[in-house]
Amino acid sequence: MKDILTVVSGLIGGFFGYLFGAWDKFLEALLIFMILDYVSGFITAAFFGNSPKSVSGKLLSSAMFKGLCKKCMILIFVIIGYKLDALLDTNYVKSMVVFAFIINELLSIIENAGRMGVPIPDVLKRAIETLNHSQNTDKEE
Repeated sequence: MKDILTVVSGLIGGFFGYLFGAWDKFLEALLIFMILDYVSGFITAAFFGNSPKSVSGKLLSSAMFKGLCKKCMILIFVIIGYKLDALLDTNYVKSMVVFAFIINELLSIIENAGRMGVPIPDVLKRAIETLNHSQNTDKEE
């Protein structure tokens, strides 16, 4: 049984290494921030009833599923960044993609904290408003 478990975990680890490249601090931070964003969104909806993802502001399983799908899409972009690095013989595309999504996740965590009533500094509020404005402008075009 131990041998089977070792082989299976080695295969899974090898597969993820093939997809994402080397495990680094950026990738670790992104995964942690993604989990924190998901949990803070859950808390915002379940306990504070202040989610923008549903009409009532309450927890909605379809919104949670969409959130997971978005997180999977982020990981797909990381894979694309890693593969572009391999094609271009560079080592920065994946890092830039990961860093951009870390910032996006961080802003989302801050937004969720604000919806819970946590006081947010003005500079962070302006950054979130700028991001939201640019996302709304992109949707209109």
